[in-house]
Amino acid sequence: MTKPLIPAGAVVRGTDKGYVHGDIPLTPGQERPVEKVEETYPYMRPRDAATLILVRMRDNVPEVLMGCRAAKSAFMPNRYVFPGGRVDKPDAHIPVATGFDPHVKERLLHAASEQRAKALGVAAIRETFEESGLILGKPLPGGAPKKDYGEHWKGFLDRGLAPALDSLDLIARAVTPPGRPRRFNARFFMARAEEASGEIRHSSEMGDIRWVKLDEARELPLPTITGLILGEIGRLVKEPPDRSRQRKIPLFITVHRKHLMIEE
Repeated sequence: MTKPLIPAGAVVRGTDKGYVHGDIPLTPGQERPVEKVEETYPYMRPRDAATLILVRMRDNVPEVLMGCRAAKSAFMPNRYVFPGGRVDKPDAHIPVATGFDPHVKERLLHAASEQRAKALGVAAIRETFEESGLILGKPLPGGAPKKDYGEHWKGFLDRGLAPALDSLDLIARAVTPPGRPRRFNARFFMARAEEASGEIRHSSEMGDIRWVKLDEARELPLPTITGLILGEIGRLVKEPPDRSRQRKIPLFITVHRKHLMIEE
């Protein structure tokens, strides 16, 4: 079997694009940082996962919603992350109030089928609701569905609300390196906090859920990828993209044991 080639231009963006690891600027041409792990695990295929980053402005200062993963978690315990988790099979069949923005959908379809793309968006919204209590939804035409979609959606679908996929902007994708206890092919979505409703609450999976100033978020115990995504958020807040035009997003992958950032 032919080995995959390292993509041309596989670099880490420099500080002009917002990527900083700790206090050290990452210049183009460097490999991206990756956490060291004491244990290695057998190869496993990455599972689809989705994360939702809610952003708000307070006194012209950007804040993001973050929480601390439980100590018992097999993946990233005691680390601050954004709400999110793996995609469940039913996510592809959940009714939605609105579809994706065409550009966001096109980005998703680079590496997913249409059904899989929908499941990713729904999963990001569902996990955020489960872990924080916040609802990124809009009224479902026809009211609450008659079908029971399970406990995960109690307080959401039964209120006549359904996932609002048009509120999501796809900003990055990352594949967990081999040798980890869990591996995910994760999509990172961003949305304005004003489009979410409800009261923040903690869950069994995530505690200390709160709004954190973007600059202060870097001081929390973070997974490496979360720190890199914070850099991308900072860039997008400072230089809001033209949503009427298509753009590329960063993709963090591992090729030949090299941890790289490319664009897709």
